[in-house]
Amino acid sequence: MANKPPKAKEKLKKTTAKKKSVKSDISEKLEELNGNLEQEKDKYLRLFAEFENFKKRTAKERIELFKTAGQEVISAILPILDDMERAINQTPEEERKSIEGFVLINNKLIDVLRINGLNVAVTNIGDTFDAEIHEAITLIPSDDDQKGKIIDVTEKGYQLGDKIIRFPKVVVGQ
Repeated sequence: MANKPPKAKEKLKKTTAKKKSVKSDISEKLEELNGNLEQEKDKYLRLFAEFENFKKRTAKERIELFKTAGQEVISAILPILDDMERAINQTPEEERKSIEGFVLINNKLIDVLRINGLNVAVTNIGDTFDAEIHEAITLIPSDDDQKGKIIDVTEKGYQLGDKIIRFPKVVVGQ
């Protein structure tokens, strides 16, 4: 019995070869499926990351929109605010009592605008002129120590949040 008949040996070789062939086919198929799975995982992760970035970007844009939503209305109110301030400043001291109500209304308007994010852009006489934050309306001859410096502020500038909505109008020494 130690020696198997040649037909049985041949049959055993064929069966073993078939099993090896089936195993190699299965392992090839498994490798292919694992490769496809990795590709799909990669696609999923990229799509998920892209979606997260989209959510963050739209949330940021939405916050910016809310911050500057009233910009047009506030910009339209600024000339009125300037006129009220000029009128108050032109009133002599002895007549201030008669316009006290207008002063209170002006202060209330300024407070409401400040609560909504409007701030005065601080510009002082003697500061160095910066074209990014100031608007030069005229240049006048001046001493060497005042060249490139602000000599007069003719109109205040305003910021809404971090955005400048009106640049301060200044006179610069030349």
